[in-house]
Amino acid sequence: MSNRIITYSEAIREAIGQAMEADPSVFMLGEDIGIYGGAFGVSGDLYHRFGAERIRDTPISELGIVGAAVGAALVGMKPIVEIQFSDFTAQAMDQIVNQAAKIHFMLGGELSVPMVLRAPLGSGTGAAAQHSQSLEAWFAHVPGLKVVMPATAQDAKGLLLSAIDDPNPVIVLEHKLLYKTSGPVTEDAVRTPIGVSHVAKHGKDAVVVATGVMVSRALEAAAILAEKGIDIAVIDVRTLSPLDMGPIEDAARATGRVLLVQEAPKHVGFMAEVSARLAEGRSLYYLDAPIKRLAGLDVPIPYAPQLERSVVPQIDNIVSAVEDLMREP
Repeated sequence: MSNRIITYSEAIREAIGQAMEADPSVFMLGEDIGIYGGAFGVSGDLYHRFGAERIRDTPISELGIVGAAVGAALVGMKPIVEIQFSDFTAQAMDQIVNQAAKIHFMLGGELSVPMVLRAPLGSGTGAAAQHSQSLEAWFAHVPGLKVVMPATAQDAKGLLLSAIDDPNPVIVLEHKLLYKTSGPVTEDAVRTPIGVSHVAKHGKDAVVVATGVMVSRALEAAAILAEKGIDIAVIDVRTLSPLDMGPIEDAARATGRVLLVQEAPKHVGFMAEVSARLAEGRSLYYLDAPIKRLAGLDVPIPYAPQLERSVVPQIDNIVSAVEDLMREP
């Protein structure tokens, strides 16, 4: 199980290829995923390896794409849907929320929907308001959906393999800025378990809880803070639903100070759920300061690069937020 350094997008492509080699019921469908190789180049050469029957280019109809995948899953296939931008899932929410998430329950467990839906999310590419949103809270709110947000190349592969194995629908949200990042990834088809948060860094003074691209920003902030004598822990949530609070609660008790970081707007965001669970549990009695949230502004994502950066947390914002938290009495 040797590790190589490959990109996040290569890790995703490798996971899909290994799953398709191992199981003929696995196939992929989406817009421009064939010869073109996908909007972000993730599907790459899979079309040439597996052919048009298993790497299926579709019309521009997200509702139709997801509906076809739900139907295929119900008759024993394992579809992997690629949506070009997670924003476009708005066109397919009936199939995602009212069909894929509910059929297993409505039919008394007689049928399941082993469907994976992959979608790039987030800002940082100058794609403006309709192509840059972070909508993870939408999906995490729906019973019947599992939701994962890999922050590393290894987890991009491992979580996707686990999602393909899962008999229930799994939403895999991939941050666009992570596609070209690199990291060690096992050659073998090693699974990252769904529903297990990860301690990305241990620390004693405070804990930063983050998702997606904010994990790497938190780790970079941690290096800056270390030079100032502040030692922070970083928790990578990885799975939003089902949510593993164990490592978060342990770090909260150990450090007494918690900063929750997300790219999405603060109002009714995913980190509000993490904050509520901490406040409702016994970890609250170990805190030396109020729980703090650092999030995107409650505005649509602007097109101009300097404005785009200004509306979502950057490394320096995390550093400042931690320093403010440390000054809390």
